[in-house]
Amino acid sequence: MSDKNNPIGLRGIEFIEFTGETLEQLDALFWAFGFSKKHRHPRLDITVYNQNGINFLLNGERNGFSGRFARLHGPSISSMGWRVDAAAFASQEAVRRGARPAEPKDCDLPYPAIYGIGDSLIYFVDRFGTRGSIYDTDFVPLDQPKIQPDKGFLEIDHLTNNVPAGQMQKWADFYKSIFGFTEVRYFDIKGVKTGLTSYALRSPDGSFCIPINQPKDDKDQIAEYLSEYHGPGVQHLAFSTDDILASLDAMKGGPIEMLDIDANYYDDVFQRLPNVRENQARIRSHQVLVDGDQDGYLLQIFTRNIIGPIFIEIIQRENNLSFGEGNFGALFRSIEKDQERRGVL
Repeated sequence: MSDKNNPIGLRGIEFIEFTGETLEQLDALFWAFGFSKKHRHPRLDITVYNQNGINFLLNGERNGFSGRFARLHGPSISSMGWRVDAAAFASQEAVRRGARPAEPKDCDLPYPAIYGIGDSLIYFVDRFGTRGSIYDTDFVPLDQPKIQPDKGFLEIDHLTNNVPAGQMQKWADFYKSIFGFTEVRYFDIKGVKTGLTSYALRSPDGSFCIPINQPKDDKDQIAEYLSEYHGPGVQHLAFSTDDILASLDAMKGGPIEMLDIDANYYDDVFQRLPNVRENQARIRSHQVLVDGDQDGYLLQIFTRNIIGPIFIEIIQRENNLSFGEGNFGALFRSIEKDQERRGVL
């Protein structure tokens, strides 16, 4: 149950729900990442995709909350399900701590919920692990499931929130005061032409992080996201993997495009991080970014924007809990080059 450091008894992420006006594109994208399609809601147009510990829901309802969310934001993340010890208690305690309870008419799923970033929903789910599965009780098997080998993606490592200038502290306080998140990093990041500031928060159970970004000017990547998304929301999800090179090999030839990085990126990275065990030529060939310290390292790569303005990060951690701060300069230059290519900068 809860304690003073984990007041609602948070235990991780159960699902991420997507919506959009062209569901076929999202379906194809999830398949390209290695997700299998197994279950559906018994009454509503909601389909479940799974890969190891990651569950996606694709909500195709065009009336009510999901329809409004899709019309406002396009392809987007309309809700999340968070695992808790006791759903009713978690909801009541979150509201007591200042959260806004979700209107029942906005909830397609039978779990208590509050409003989160950009008026998306956070559902509280207390059936997981040894307690069973919501997919066995609240969903039904598809008549024609689509099953494929996974591509090595294990969990949601972190998910970022983009917010307008001046709202970063407000949303940091939301996660800290209601759920017990703690601040683990503060970033002031500068590219060649743009920049951003960011808090990174870790959940009280330690299972995932939420960095919160705000723009520095009206042309940077955060401002572009806020304009295209029509408000604050989730900017990217990070999938964890134990073998990023094998995951990328499995995705080779598929439709998902990664950001290009500077040609000189690898000039000194392996001298700086001599403890990296993976094959250097394969790292270069996949354009994987490397960061770390004397105790460990991480490998990471970022897609282009693929769900509206949302993108995906793939990350392998080897005794390192950072966010690849040493790569921020290279990453920003890559994003700025992509913005230039699209005529934003």
